[in-house]
Amino acid sequence: MPVVRIWRRGEESPRQQHSAAWDLEVRPRRSVLIARVVAAGLAVFFIVGGILMRTGSTGVNFRLADQIAVIGIGLVLAGGVLLLTRPRVRVGPNGVVVRNIFGDNEFQWKDIRGVSFLDKKSWARLELVGDEYVPMLAFRANDGLYAAEAMDRFRELGAKYTAAQGD
Repeated sequence: MPVVRIWRRGEESPRQQHSAAWDLEVRPRRSVLIARVVAAGLAVFFIVGGILMRTGSTGVNFRLADQIAVIGIGLVLAGGVLLLTRPRVRVGPNGVVVRNIFGDNEFQWKDIRGVSFLDKKSWARLELVGDEYVPMLAFRANDGLYAAEAMDRFRELGAKYTAAQGD
């Protein structure tokens, strides 16, 4: 697979350091809002449940450690749901950086064949040479017109930069 490098959070590639300006940056909208609401709901539910755990007489002896554990589990679950807010796609003259839930993948224009949004799929995918593809969770079908406009802009930039390379 023609991945240049998988980047971890906080690291910047040499290309990113020299070219901090991106022509297009896409993040999902509706799924981020839903994930934030669900994460907040989980956190509140487990915090309230943990606090109220010792107030009633249920026949079970709950201690402070049990309360802290329930609250901690809720916060971990909420944090896990918030991972769904990470997807992002950046497009620039040097290529495309796709960040899904874990890590960033950077692709040069010479390795990219195109981008597609298949029927009945929830997100777009980046078509690579060698019949490979990478899902792009930032282009979500439930974003409607926003996703369509972002996809059109991505294709315009792809045509511009691949033509500039002579491919």
